[in-house]
Amino acid sequence: MLKMFKPAPEKERLPEDQIDSHYKRLRLQVFIGIFIGYAAYYLLRKNFSLAMPGLIEEGYSKGELGIALSAVSLAYGISKFIMGTVSDRSNPRVFLTSGLVLSAVVSLLMGFVPFFTSSIAIMFVMMFLLGWFQGMGWPPSGRTLVHWFSVSERGTKTSIWNVAHNVGGGLMAPIATLGMTIFAGSYFVGYEGVFILPGLVALVLAVVAYALIRDTPQSEGLPSIEEYRNDYPTNNKETLETELTTKEILFKYVLNNKWVWAIAFANIFVYFVRYGVLDWAPTYLSESKGFEMSESSFAYFLYEWAGIPGTLLCGWISDKVFKGRRGPAGVVFMFGVLIAVLVYWLNPAGNPMIDNAALIAIGFLIYGPVMLIGLQALDLVPKKAAGTAAGLTGLFGYLGGAVTANIIMGYVIDHFSWGGSFVLLIVSCVLAMFVFALTWNVRGQEVVKH
Repeated sequence: MLKMFKPAPEKERLPEDQIDSHYKRLRLQVFIGIFIGYAAYYLLRKNFSLAMPGLIEEGYSKGELGIALSAVSLAYGISKFIMGTVSDRSNPRVFLTSGLVLSAVVSLLMGFVPFFTSSIAIMFVMMFLLGWFQGMGWPPSGRTLVHWFSVSERGTKTSIWNVAHNVGGGLMAPIATLGMTIFAGSYFVGYEGVFILPGLVALVLAVVAYALIRDTPQSEGLPSIEEYRNDYPTNNKETLETELTTKEILFKYVLNNKWVWAIAFANIFVYFVRYGVLDWAPTYLSESKGFEMSESSFAYFLYEWAGIPGTLLCGWISDKVFKGRRGPAGVVFMFGVLIAVLVYWLNPAGNPMIDNAALIAIGFLIYGPVMLIGLQALDLVPKKAAGTAAGLTGLFGYLGGAVTANIIMGYVIDHFSWGGSFVLLIVSCVLAMFVFALTWNVRGQEVVKH
């Protein structure tokens, strides 16, 4: 492991009369840091989707662009798992911001240098690099959450943090559209601004995140969060603060946990729906519903931001209504997604309000299950293995769900029209509901093996 990523060393414990004030201040500061940092990742994640209509005009087919687009999810899925094992033994302050800076560099290269968008092969390589660096965002955020927030409050805090997806993803579209306006000119074809302006904004936010994030409470002279809040995951008050080896993380706590595997499979179908709708929304709305670029960008924005209240509601329902069981909430929300996808598909062209309402409903509902799977990954293992567990679910979600949504959807659309793609989305909704139902009675901390 590179020395720059080494966890911050523990400091001498602060005097008792200073602990409470320092803890309160740093918990808020660190939370804001990972929220801003992870939202900034999403300013760069899906810009390529908004560039696709322009690239299609240059002669690329949807199938070809689907292959290039799939590189992000392919690399992200692998990276989230591999870099997750690294992040469990790293300082999230350095780890998260490094990935963000590198992601911004890739985006800026694609915007400023025509060579990097000159062929499908080159775009695939650039998208693969982007996806790999993007995999450095979630695991250190998960590590930070489990060290600064205890078991009984983690569901609420994780659901609030999780809307960073939607804040960043929603802001990406208007920022990218503004970038197209600013950078329109003789040197640029027209779509390059979707890469340039978000990349510049992300660099600024990387500096802000670095200034706010800290490693563990112990590295700031504070007790563990379990001791501070007297909130332990086990009756013997064990906190497992010792750094674990990669072998221990993988083979003792993650790969032998059947419930981690269950939610990993659920993630395949959830992510297929999430990205099958999200990545193809600008193209679908343009071709089938007659939307202009500005209109499809606005719909994209609505999809992302609708996920904010939906995620918070899903977390609350899983805590209060289902008493910490995430499976039932997943079933309910995926059933709602199924209905909204049907409306989105069957609504005739010329009814933009209904199309936008359907997208809002899908966005409102789909991010709850996304959050639940990430939350279960944190709950099902000790906190020193949180990044790896989240990485495994991400590996399945992105390789099995998002990559297939990119590649298969593109070719299905080319050969069977949009109707064939919606059949795949509906089947995925049903399968996601089935796997969530298998975890109906599972509560995370009850199955952690210490």
